[in-house]
Amino acid sequence: MANDSSIRRTDSASKVIKASPQTIFQAFVNPEALISWLPPKGMSGHIDTFNPREGGTYQLTLTYEMDPSAPGKTTENTDVAQGKFLELVPNKRIVQSVEFNSDDPAFSGEMIQKWLFEDISEGTKVTIICENVPEGIRKEDHDIGLRSTLENLAIFTE
Repeated sequence: MANDSSIRRTDSASKVIKASPQTIFQAFVNPEALISWLPPKGMSGHIDTFNPREGGTYQLTLTYEMDPSAPGKTTENTDVAQGKFLELVPNKRIVQSVEFNSDDPAFSGEMIQKWLFEDISEGTKVTIICENVPEGIRKEDHDIGLRSTLENLAIFTE
């Protein structure tokens, strides 16, 4: 079943950030902080709704600002995502369910994002694991976006 088209991939990235797990966690649960670092390079965003508790939901909109060849999932230049907090373990991990608002079936389905915070002597090793990545998201683009977001988080918290 290795060639089953319903099998989705897992993408991940990690970075050591010179900040405490507490500082990193707070950057996730404060909506103003989150939207200031979350959008990858070339994008901006805003949060429409945000309820950071287990079972709480959020909606955010990311806007592509520079690359017209990278079309949005929701409109010509935006990605609107609905999320749900599945786990919020302070200073350790955040697990979210994410779904894109898109008419394109290549972007449909639930993606699980796991953000893990490991306290190490240099600061915090932050790892993001995205499971069930929609096939419409190119791996190369996703890898660049994940690394960019982690770099933004480092700049914001260090």
